[in-house]
Amino acid sequence: MEYNVKIAQELSVGSKQVSATIALLDEGATVPFISRYRKEVTGSLDEVQVAAIRDRVQQLRDLDKRREAILKSLTDMGKLTPELEQQINAAETMVLLEDIYLPYRPKRKTRATAAREKGLQPLADNLLAQKNIDPELEAGKYIDEEKGVNNIEEALAGARDIIAEFISENAEVRAKMRTLFTEKGTFQSKVADGKEQEGIKYKDYFDWTEPVKSAPSHRILAMRRGEKEEILYLDIKPTEEDAIDLLEKELIIARNAAAAQVGLAIADGYKRLLKPSMETEIRLLTKKQADEEAIRVFAENARQLLLGAPLGQKRIMAIDPGFRTGCKLVCLDEQGKLLENTAIYPHTGAGQAKEAEKTVQHLFERYNIEAIAIGNGTAGRETEVFVRNLNLPGATIVMVNESGASIYSASEVARDEFPDKDITVRGAVSIGRRLMDPLAELVKIDPKSIGVGQYQHDVDQNKLQTSLDDTVISCVNAVGVELNTASKQILAYVSGLGPQLAQNIVEYRNLNGAFKRRDQLKKVARLGDKAYEQAAGFLRIRGAENPLDTSAVHPERYTLVEQMAKDLKCSVQDLMRDNTLRKSIPLQKYISDTVGLPTLNDIIAELAKPGRDPREQFEAFSFTDGVNSVSDLKPGMKLPGIVTNITNFGAFVDIGVHQDGLVHLSQITNRYIKDPNEVLKVHQKVEVTVTEVDVNRKRISLSMKENEKREPAAATKPRENKPVQKPFVQRPTKPAPEPEMDMMSKLAALKDKFK
Repeated sequence: MEYNVKIAQELSVGSKQVSATIALLDEGATVPFISRYRKEVTGSLDEVQVAAIRDRVQQLRDLDKRREAILKSLTDMGKLTPELEQQINAAETMVLLEDIYLPYRPKRKTRATAAREKGLQPLADNLLAQKNIDPELEAGKYIDEEKGVNNIEEALAGARDIIAEFISENAEVRAKMRTLFTEKGTFQSKVADGKEQEGIKYKDYFDWTEPVKSAPSHRILAMRRGEKEEILYLDIKPTEEDAIDLLEKELIIARNAAAAQVGLAIADGYKRLLKPSMETEIRLLTKKQADEEAIRVFAENARQLLLGAPLGQKRIMAIDPGFRTGCKLVCLDEQGKLLENTAIYPHTGAGQAKEAEKTVQHLFERYNIEAIAIGNGTAGRETEVFVRNLNLPGATIVMVNESGASIYSASEVARDEFPDKDITVRGAVSIGRRLMDPLAELVKIDPKSIGVGQYQHDVDQNKLQTSLDDTVISCVNAVGVELNTASKQILAYVSGLGPQLAQNIVEYRNLNGAFKRRDQLKKVARLGDKAYEQAAGFLRIRGAENPLDTSAVHPERYTLVEQMAKDLKCSVQDLMRDNTLRKSIPLQKYISDTVGLPTLNDIIAELAKPGRDPREQFEAFSFTDGVNSVSDLKPGMKLPGIVTNITNFGAFVDIGVHQDGLVHLSQITNRYIKDPNEVLKVHQKVEVTVTEVDVNRKRISLSMKENEKREPAAATKPRENKPVQKPFVQRPTKPAPEPEMDMMSKLAALKDKFK
């Protein structure tokens, strides 16, 4: 119940909604299934909200699991007091929980533990109390050569070691120091000696300082990468004066010789213990936050790429271009099946170019080709010009982003599909299939290789893969999957399935032929009722015996739809064909304990457009003729392009010169924006102006501002500041300020905490 209330408050939803969602998740329901087919149960929570509940409840369960382990450890050590137990149970973050446990955690021998073994704990207590005593006179009482305390200075040094460790392990001190590091700390990067030329790409960070609290994720990851490559030295800290001042205000409660000893311990404890510990924490925290932001950018780009407009089931010729090694050419049928493959050499001499023309024309006619896909890599534009000059009748010619195609061609997936073909043929097939259906093909490629995102190689790879899986699952289930033609790779992402059941479905299909009804899925090995419930609504069967099997209507609602048709004295097919009949359905009549208006409205929408594809319609695109390389570019040129990647600092646009240009955030629009996604999306067709070209470094700067149509002032509307729901990120809880205390009260409190 505590989870429900807490998560409901954090996400601004009802606690009953959270409770119901958690119950469904615990029963094995997937996020797409819950958000699509259990709207009445959850109060119509969408995918983002359901996923946020899933992730947050896991965080809270992990926190409680750690809490239980700490309580058990303290109990076993005999150190658990009622006050300590209360503190532990009240801790709301993992960071605070670990801070409380830190002084008691078993650790290797330290200078402080050695000092305690020498009997110097009472001396440390007396110094920390900061009474008006003579520290040297007091320390003389603890000289004991048998224990290893040979003189007054050794005694005082050992006592200061105890105080320094106490300071570094005190939960309240750590919380305030953590706040100082995050609020006033800075990233400071400098180039390593002699690395100036080797690390030229990090030139911006050779002498760079930036506040921790405002550093964007891409710069944090860039500095960390430079440090990993031993090009940069990176330090994270506030000024030493600010840190020492904070500690002295917390711990110095007198002005005497004992307080001076505490001051020495503070300086030592900060430099030797607290600063390294805090820097490690802030490194981890900022890395985690930078990872989350980079992964968010990656996931958004991946979603847009996966949901790119499909050309659909067409007979396609695909060409993987090349100069000296030739162009690999394949022909595919409407289902993406390989019909023929060969190689042509249009760029290696007139004779071979003529032969290439004959080959393309022959295969174009033989297989009734409807579209030609050309990879956008080396020789891509030149191959496009070659094909266009053939004037093939009725052919749609499209440049296709081939990022990751070579990765796919060498993968186990590709070897399984084409065991007797070399990697060049597999790559060409992938290019053709990407044009046909980007989603179905891109699910086969490693996430780091699909050509979107920022610094995806530097982030937590497990979290990156989880993010991609969530994104692909969302996209696959939003679009729906054709059961009789889908590969096992895309079937694996269908709600309730997975790699093994996907393989079993393909094997059943190969042995028994095409599925004619959804309920035949129950005959697939190991596909039980639960998996069927989760998956069925997202699987389509074109030309099925039951027309509802072509739609997203779940089989559990077939009886309801049939009753609607019966009440109107018509067939289900009639309902799907006749809008007048659908409008005449009295939806209120069919509301029940398990079916409400959200589900009924979804059913009516599906009957109107069964199995509708939410993706945009495909539109052909072509680059500017004669602009094929970076050397062809001149500042001021206006060119058409396609957005290939979006980052926090801008968008990359393919303008057909084998090198994407950057439209910086400030050059995207005439108005101020914080995020390029406010204006752009991957695959969007845009017009850009070339502002700067660096041929040697192959860097192209572009602008969209001059190309933007401005509305008249009177028509301008203020931009709505809509709240954006972000995934929950666990952050350290800032401690509440303590009430003012007089000196003696504060001293007593410190001594109690120390003991």
